[in-house]
Amino acid sequence: MTVVLTAMNRFINEADGSQTAFLDGNQPDRLCAPMVQYIEARGGKVLLNSPVRSISLNDDKTISHLTLDDGDAAFDEYVSAAPVDIFKKMVPAGWSTMPFFRQIDELEGIPVINIHLWFDKKLTSIDGLCFSRSPLLSVYADMSTCCREYASSEASMLELVFAPCSPKAGGNVNWIAKSDEKIVDATMGELKRLFPTEIASDEAWPSTLGEGKGTAKLTKHAVVRVPRSVYAAVPGRNRYRPSQKTPIPHFTLAGDWAAQKFLGSMEGAVLSGKLAAEVIVDADSTDHDSAPAQGIKPVEQHVISSCEGMAPKEAVGVRGNYPIAFGGGQQGSGEGTHV
Repeated sequence: MTVVLTAMNRFINEADGSQTAFLDGNQPDRLCAPMVQYIEARGGKVLLNSPVRSISLNDDKTISHLTLDDGDAAFDEYVSAAPVDIFKKMVPAGWSTMPFFRQIDELEGIPVINIHLWFDKKLTSIDGLCFSRSPLLSVYADMSTCCREYASSEASMLELVFAPCSPKAGGNVNWIAKSDEKIVDATMGELKRLFPTEIASDEAWPSTLGEGKGTAKLTKHAVVRVPRSVYAAVPGRNRYRPSQKTPIPHFTLAGDWAAQKFLGSMEGAVLSGKLAAEVIVDADSTDHDSAPAQGIKPVEQHVISSCEGMAPKEAVGVRGNYPIAFGGGQQGSGEGTHV
């Protein structure tokens, strides 16, 4: 609840913070594809299915090149927008003893479960994201109302965030290790408790059995697990969030876990990306009289002290090619196992 209240406080202090919006379709088609088209129309190239396996350094600790699955590649500028737990696996030995990068060990992603539920009837809903009163469901939206691609006046499709879903994230049960059926049953039980006049008692989902006059039944579901999602917003973590500007020339950080005013979120990721762009533009500027967009955020003294005499640590790197390996979410767990 503390995280929800903190997020709401940040948003309501923005001029347009009370407004939420959804893409009118799926992200690959409606967000990623137009970005690729924009880049390519201006002479850029987007490499897909070419994950970075390692970062090689010069003697001065600047980046020499990246090793991809299909060979080495060098660029003028490097920006990492990887999730924090994935980036920690990629930090090369030459950076591992630098306080700027050492502080990132204090940040750790928490598990989150996303649930998609299709019903045989239209539920009462609003056109917007809703915070839930449930201890299991943090936010949800009826995509049949909020998103053009799923629009329907006859049947609802809910998307929900099931969190906290493990003791690490502040929950009492390690839900992320449970079966899809148990997760969906718990979700349906919470929806029945919250909306007894909407959700039907259904023997297929024991948690829904009981009083209530609801008639909507579940027809299909999908459970997407993200074992390492946004960083854990526990007290004191903000001081370890690094600036977008780094001590390494031509290497900039982005990602929602880097320093900016929002918590780990889509809004935070967008703002962090804008700040990273400012760092690159500022470094390339010929206007030497203007103040830089931002400097390098100071590192806590105890982190600096811990680096003294520290032996370099080789990067573990990312192993595997499935979504979870790169900090994403997927149905089932591990490569090739999908529900």
